[in-house]
Amino acid sequence: QVELVESGGDLVQPGESLRLSCTASVSTIRFNPMGWFRLAPGKQRELVATATTGGKTNYADSVKGRFTISRDNAKNTVYLQMNSLKPDDTAVYYCAASSKRSVVALSALRDYNYWGQGTQVTVSS
Repeated sequence: QVELVESGGDLVQPGESLRLSCTASVSTIRFNPMGWFRLAPGKQRELVATATTGGKTNYADSVKGRFTISRDNAKNTVYLQMNSLKPDDTAVYYCAASSKRSVVALSALRDYNYWGQGTQVTVSS
Protein backbone atom coordinates (compact mmCIF):
# COMPACT_ATOMS: atom_id res chain seq x y z
CA GLN A 1 0.00 0.00 0.00
CA VAL A 2 2.96 2.33 0.61
CA GLU A 3 4.86 3.52 -2.43
CA LEU A 4 8.26 5.16 -2.03
CA VAL A 5 9.56 7.23 -4.92
CA GLU A 6 13.28 7.96 -4.98
CA SER A 7 15.47 10.33 -6.95
CA GLY A 8 18.97 11.78 -6.94
CA GLY A 9 21.32 8.92 -7.78
CA ASP A 10 24.11 9.75 -10.20
CA LEU A 11 27.70 9.18 -11.28
CA VAL A 12 30.09 11.49 -9.43
CA GLN A 13 33.80 11.81 -8.71
CA PRO A 14 35.33 11.24 -5.27
CA GLY A 15 34.84 14.21 -2.98
CA GLU A 16 31.67 15.39 -4.66
CA SER A 17 28.18 15.49 -3.18
CA LEU A 18 24.72 14.17 -3.93
CA ARG A 19 21.31 14.52 -2.33
CA LEU A 20 18.83 11.69 -2.48
CA SER A 21 15.12 12.24 -2.00
CA CYS A 22 12.32 9.83 -1.18
CA THR A 23 8.62 10.62 -0.98
CA ALA A 24 6.00 8.31 0.52
CA SER A 25 2.56 7.99 -1.01
CA VAL A 26 0.79 7.52 2.33
CA SER A 27 0.89 10.47 4.70
CA THR A 28 0.47 8.42 7.88
CA ILE A 29 3.87 6.84 7.32
CA ARG A 30 5.40 10.07 8.58
CA PHE A 31 4.84 8.84 12.13
CA ASN A 32 7.15 5.90 11.52
CA PRO A 33 10.93 5.68 11.18
CA MET A 34 12.30 6.05 7.67
CA GLY A 35 15.78 5.65 6.35
CA TRP A 36 18.30 4.67 3.75
CA PHE A 37 20.07 1.38 3.16
CA ARG A 38 22.50 0.44 0.44
CA LEU A 39 23.48 -2.66 -1.47
CA ALA A 40 26.85 -3.02 -3.13
CA PRO A 41 27.70 -5.86 -5.53
CA GLY A 42 28.53 -9.04 -3.66
CA LYS A 43 27.51 -7.60 -0.30
CA GLN A 44 24.44 -7.64 1.92
CA ARG A 45 22.10 -4.73 2.26
CA GLU A 46 23.36 -2.49 5.04
CA LEU A 47 22.29 0.49 7.10
CA VAL A 48 23.20 3.97 5.94
CA ALA A 49 21.02 6.20 8.10
CA THR A 50 17.56 6.25 9.68
CA ALA A 51 15.43 8.91 11.31
CA THR A 52 12.25 9.32 13.32
CA THR A 53 9.62 11.97 12.81
CA GLY A 54 10.86 13.59 16.02
CA GLY A 55 14.40 14.06 14.74
CA LYS A 56 16.19 11.07 16.24
CA THR A 57 18.83 9.71 13.88
CA ASN A 58 21.11 6.73 13.52
CA TYR A 59 24.09 6.47 11.18
CA ALA A 60 26.43 3.76 10.08
CA ASP A 61 29.96 4.41 11.30
CA SER A 62 31.22 4.52 7.73
CA VAL A 63 29.12 7.58 6.87
CA LYS A 64 29.15 9.58 10.11
CA GLY A 65 30.32 13.12 9.53
CA ARG A 66 29.74 12.87 5.79
CA PHE A 67 26.07 11.97 5.34
CA THR A 68 23.04 13.70 6.84
CA ILE A 69 19.51 12.34 6.93
CA SER A 70 16.58 14.71 7.28
CA ARG A 71 12.81 14.63 6.98
CA ASP A 72 10.14 17.01 5.81
CA ASN A 73 7.07 15.56 7.49
CA ALA A 74 4.68 17.92 5.71
CA LYS A 75 5.88 16.55 2.38
CA ASN A 76 6.20 12.92 3.52
CA THR A 77 9.77 13.10 2.29
CA VAL A 78 13.12 11.91 3.59
CA TYR A 79 16.46 13.15 2.28
CA LEU A 80 20.01 11.91 2.36
CA GLN A 81 22.69 14.54 1.86
CA MET A 82 25.91 12.79 0.92
CA ASN A 83 29.14 14.79 1.07
CA SER A 84 32.77 13.80 0.54
CA LEU A 85 31.72 10.74 -1.40
CA LYS A 86 34.17 7.87 -1.66
CA PRO A 87 34.42 4.98 -4.13
CA ASP A 88 33.35 2.66 -1.29
CA ASP A 89 30.02 4.50 -1.22
CA THR A 90 29.18 3.05 -4.64
CA ALA A 91 25.97 1.07 -4.27
CA VAL A 92 22.28 0.99 -4.97
CA TYR A 93 20.63 3.13 -2.31
CA TYR A 94 17.18 2.14 -1.09
CA CYS A 95 14.69 4.28 0.75
CA ALA A 96 12.75 2.40 3.42
CA ALA A 97 9.87 2.99 5.80
CA SER A 98 8.93 1.05 8.89
CA SER A 99 5.46 -0.38 9.43
CA LYS A 100 5.63 0.40 13.14
CA ARG A 101 5.30 3.69 14.94
CA SER A 102 8.39 4.27 17.04
CA VAL A 103 10.35 7.09 18.66
CA VAL A 104 13.52 5.07 18.14
CA ALA A 105 15.50 5.43 14.93
CA LEU A 106 15.24 1.75 14.13
CA SER A 107 18.24 0.41 12.22
CA ALA A 108 17.54 -3.29 11.67
CA LEU A 109 16.45 -4.52 8.25
CA ARG A 110 13.62 -6.48 9.85
CA ASP A 111 12.08 -3.23 11.13
CA TYR A 112 11.48 -1.94 7.62
CA ASN A 113 8.68 -3.27 5.48
CA TYR A 114 8.31 -0.75 2.65
CA TRP A 115 11.07 -0.15 0.13
CA GLY A 116 11.76 2.07 -2.82
CA GLN A 117 13.03 0.76 -6.12
CA GLY A 118 16.59 1.84 -5.45
CA THR A 119 18.75 4.52 -7.03
CA GLN A 120 22.29 3.94 -8.26
CA VAL A 121 25.12 5.98 -6.77
CA THR A 122 28.47 5.52 -8.46
CA VAL A 123 31.60 7.24 -7.17
CA SER A 124 34.50 6.91 -9.56
CA SER A 125 37.40 8.97 -10.87
